[in-house]
Amino acid sequence: MNTHPHRRTRSIHAAALVAAALVSAFAAVAVAADLPDPDGKPADMSKPVQVYILLGQSNMVGMGHVDANKGKDEGSLKNAVKNGKYPYLVDDAGNWTERKDVRYVRVMGSGTGAMKQFNNEWMTIKGGTIGPEYGIGAYVGEAVDAPVMILKSCIGNRSLGWDLLPPGSKGFEFQDKGKTWVYAGYKESPMRWEKGTQPDKSGGWYAGTQYDGDIANAKKVLSELDKYYPGAKGYEVAGFFFWQGDKDRYDAGLAARYEQNLVAFIESLRKDFDAPNAKFVCATLGQTAKGAGGTEGKILEAQMAVDGRSGKYPQFKGNVATVYTKPVCLGGSSNAHYNGNAETYMNVGEEMGKAMVELLGAQTQAVASKPDAAAPGGGGAAESPASEYRQWTSVKGLKFEARVVEFKDGKVLLNRRAGGPVRVDEDRLCEADRQYLAAWKQGGSE
Repeated sequence: MNTHPHRRTRSIHAAALVAAALVSAFAAVAVAADLPDPDGKPADMSKPVQVYILLGQSNMVGMGHVDANKGKDEGSLKNAVKNGKYPYLVDDAGNWTERKDVRYVRVMGSGTGAMKQFNNEWMTIKGGTIGPEYGIGAYVGEAVDAPVMILKSCIGNRSLGWDLLPPGSKGFEFQDKGKTWVYAGYKESPMRWEKGTQPDKSGGWYAGTQYDGDIANAKKVLSELDKYYPGAKGYEVAGFFFWQGDKDRYDAGLAARYEQNLVAFIESLRKDFDAPNAKFVCATLGQTAKGAGGTEGKILEAQMAVDGRSGKYPQFKGNVATVYTKPVCLGGSSNAHYNGNAETYMNVGEEMGKAMVELLGAQTQAVASKPDAAAPGGGGAAESPASEYRQWTSVKGLKFEARVVEFKDGKVLLNRRAGGPVRVDEDRLCEADRQYLAAWKQGGSE
């Protein structure tokens, strides 16, 4: 629950327009283009912080080595950038770059125990290990024209079907190896017991303990927004990232229930953060190939099923995406933390970031294509015969093709070849684009 009344606008129409404005004109392009180095400039602090919450278990926490691992450079992040990979992470002098428009916050607590803070800084490589957050932050930071917070709240060795079970989840029965087991619903314990026996409830840990703790910790950060994002004027929870599944694969009952639990997890997060339109990106286990059998296969199928493109859950169309990580995993398995290979964590993060940008771009296009969003006063503006598709350059260095539709009140309405229409302030155009626009306004094009 948002504790600061000035942090929300509840009008559905206003929220839609804000969403369109906050996703940069270049969101669709950011997926395909090489990322530029961060420009070192702060975000427009008049806009609410766009918060993306990262959840999961140890691989989301991050186990990719920054430095040589056991004397071996291969697989370390420093070795990767030395060989030209992820160039946006380092400047010309070889120092780690810093994004002044993306804040990285990481907190952790065991269950509902005390929260510990690990990170609270502008996004830059820090410490000895990384997770997917740097790839995520790079792509989301380039695509979103507003302050961004990457907020990670998770801990290792947690299952979705027990530790992270969302509120409202019911218990169920499952037959395994000739026995019928009763699995706990939310707030029940232990995790399972044989049907007909009396469950031992003395452990203190209940189904959903870690869910309650992770969500409470994230909310605590947001309730102290100024501490974690200096100068922030408010926030909106814009999306969730989830990389998990390892622990559930060791229990046939949890694996069989994974899909139902994942659907409930997505819906519960949106409810708990009062963010019904927040996007959700899930990543699969890197070692699991499509067509795999056993518990790993069941978990992969469940993760792929919630992708809005699968059609199985119509409510997730255009707002939930699953990243199949097998092609970008460079060996090892989830329980071995992919051998600590930082490139795997960067690759997965980049793919998750791209997936989120695509979801945000779809939202922008849908809003911008409405008549009242495309042109004030009604049915949109007719395109000028003089306009033509040409290459434009964003303030962040990304290039895209678009044509001019109209110019009004200091803003140009561009129709992107990929991504749909969007308005851009004239003073945010590069010099070449301003010159082209000036010529277009006079009735011709260069």
